[in-house]
Amino acid sequence: MLDIRLIRENPEKVNELLKRRNPELSVDAVIEIDSQRRKVQTQADELRAKRKNLSQQIGQMKAKGENTDSIQAEVREMGDEIKACEEKEQQLDAEQKKLLLNIPNIPDETTPIGSSDADNVEVKRFLEPTRKSFPLKPHWDICVEKDLVDFERGVKLSQSRFSLYKGKGAQLERAIINFFLDLHTSKHGYTEFIPPVLVNSGAMTGTGQLPKFANDMYKCENEDLYLIPTAEVPITNIYQGEILNEEDLPKYMTAYTACFRREAGSAGKDTRGLIRQHQFNKVELVKLCTPETSKEEHEKLTRDAEEVLELLELPYRRVALSTGDIGFSANKCYDLEVWLPSYDSFKEISSCSNFGDFQARRANIRYRSKATGKPTLVHTLNGSGLAVGRTFAAILENFQNEDGSISIPKVLQKYTGWDRIE
Repeated sequence: MLDIRLIRENPEKVNELLKRRNPELSVDAVIEIDSQRRKVQTQADELRAKRKNLSQQIGQMKAKGENTDSIQAEVREMGDEIKACEEKEQQLDAEQKKLLLNIPNIPDETTPIGSSDADNVEVKRFLEPTRKSFPLKPHWDICVEKDLVDFERGVKLSQSRFSLYKGKGAQLERAIINFFLDLHTSKHGYTEFIPPVLVNSGAMTGTGQLPKFANDMYKCENEDLYLIPTAEVPITNIYQGEILNEEDLPKYMTAYTACFRREAGSAGKDTRGLIRQHQFNKVELVKLCTPETSKEEHEKLTRDAEEVLELLELPYRRVALSTGDIGFSANKCYDLEVWLPSYDSFKEISSCSNFGDFQARRANIRYRSKATGKPTLVHTLNGSGLAVGRTFAAILENFQNEDGSISIPKVLQKYTGWDRIE
């Protein structure tokens, strides 16, 4: 959520940055409601001060034996006016908060300006796209031929875009998860968590999924519980409403969870295979840090995710997302895109985002500054480290052999116990 003080003091600058995302975005309505709210607040404060003075007069008049009926009636009338002001102030507060909760973060000055993903900027590449002397099969065909994933029975058990891993497919998925977690905890310094996969609306609001993206969420009927779309939600909200010590920052946290997304509006996109599922596995990286270190921590987090792909020897590229493609809560984001021969292109496998204090303000996550002794909002960051199903698909497609077998990347072999899928 944007800082209302920033909006009051720099409305033109905030509007300029928001319009880099979308020309129709504006904080003008917020400014108007804030002006009304502050007028009502001032009116209420003046009435309270006047009522206090009149109450003191009543006491003095009674002490002298004077009649106070008219002045007491005036005080009662003022009480009704104050109550009306308070109700109006609460109404305007709610309207202002609703507006603020639906306004995205302002992009960082270094975020490329553009209107869509066509304006994203490639930053680097690792390895050349896989080309071989024989035709490469798409991962969905390999999954069926090698009996790794049963797509039809997954649909029978649930509905479209749910999959049933089996045999070596299930073992490979688990091996990938374990490799990710071991690397991030042993080398990169993250603490592992196993969070709930059902969270309340407060947690979903804290990280920006609600209210904006309610249609993308799976909600439990008659309960304030949602299936998480990413472990970012429970992990970031662990410290919701708390004040941390600056000495405890930065916090590096990682978690494996199943993730659940309705993918509203994605009909017809990536319907085959494992690229766009309603339920999928992911290992998430989350950081809480001071404002002074967040840009550096963002680069480090992105490198942590990149190292996974490099150890797996998968071709990928890093792109800086443009203002027209960046996520709702982020001020800057790098996408890591892995090469998938079946698409003859790169596909996103991780989004590494810096949110500044946008999420922390919504979730009220603060730390006590050593310099000032005052509570200050942390900066939050997160990224996939990585999406497991997409890694699974990338391995199958990029490590095909001419004899039809699939080689297993060396770093995974100690987890699988075998070096290829025949």
